[in-house]
Amino acid sequence: MTMAGAAQDFWRGKRVLVTGGAGFLGSGLCHALAARGARVTALDAMMPDGGANPANLEGAGVLLVRGDIRDAELHSLCQGIDVLFNLAAQTSHMGGQRDPVADIEINAVAQVRLIQAMREAAPKATVVHASTRQFYGRPQYLPVDEKHTVNPPDANGVSKWAGEQYWLLEQRVHGRPVVSLRLTNCYGPRLRIKDARQTFLGIWVRRVLEGEPFEVWGGEQLRDLAYLDDVTDAFLRAAEQAGRPEVAGRVFNIGGSPPMRLIELADRLIAANGGKGGYVIKEFPADRAPIDIGSYAADDRAFRAATGWWPRVDVDEGLRRTLEWYRPRLADYT
Repeated sequence: MTMAGAAQDFWRGKRVLVTGGAGFLGSGLCHALAARGARVTALDAMMPDGGANPANLEGAGVLLVRGDIRDAELHSLCQGIDVLFNLAAQTSHMGGQRDPVADIEINAVAQVRLIQAMREAAPKATVVHASTRQFYGRPQYLPVDEKHTVNPPDANGVSKWAGEQYWLLEQRVHGRPVVSLRLTNCYGPRLRIKDARQTFLGIWVRRVLEGEPFEVWGGEQLRDLAYLDDVTDAFLRAAEQAGRPEVAGRVFNIGGSPPMRLIELADRLIAANGGKGGYVIKEFPADRAPIDIGSYAADDRAFRAATGWWPRVDVDEGLRRTLEWYRPRLADYT
């Protein structure tokens, strides 16, 4: 049997819960899991200022439960599941600064609620936790590996760090298979594009498709980008291999394309749109500058070595696919 066939068999009939399942990455994961024969439940609060969109799960064949992990009845949702993909989070950096109490309630306190429910309802289930590069802060060196100092630049980084640590305790203290993936900028179909709340690239995509210029703040910062399909593959591999000592209880950086300046990325986005579009370069907004991390590129060699994963979609192809996917669906996402 091929590795692809073995992976397909791994998921057939598995009971899977995806928190944040109607969001960008969560819905992509739901589609992939259902296609592999898993029995998938997506839990999502469907917050209007988040990444969730009812259109994200169309055709997926999964059960969507509307609920907030801060107060939802979690025990029944977790009962007997085999795998939890935990993507429910408050991801807006400015949102975390404006309301740090709500930020920590979602990203840390609610994580403890979920952990307690899992101990009772699914004590042996595997957990893959979606984490972030944000709590490394402004990098001391590039590319950033997992040994880099943790120095969160904002409230969101603090709360996400706390939430990750609670999950890692589950592995160390209770022996649960837990893997945490620290993600870089991710993009692709179903990304929130109505504004820049989820990522700057979302509003860039919208402006290009609407024939309007977009803003590039600064422009010299380096970024690496991870396409949705590659990120989904990373989540699946992490779950499939979570029982191996090389994977269990570890944190891994997930990167993507070779790092490039934002100006170069802007030019590539326009090229992917057939050369149509434009942008203006502006200074970084004063309210965002103190929490900006500057340049970032992930060193993801540890995850590649442990799981055999590697990003297959280069940035030019990823941007082309993203624009192509949104063109007939723009009204549903703006």
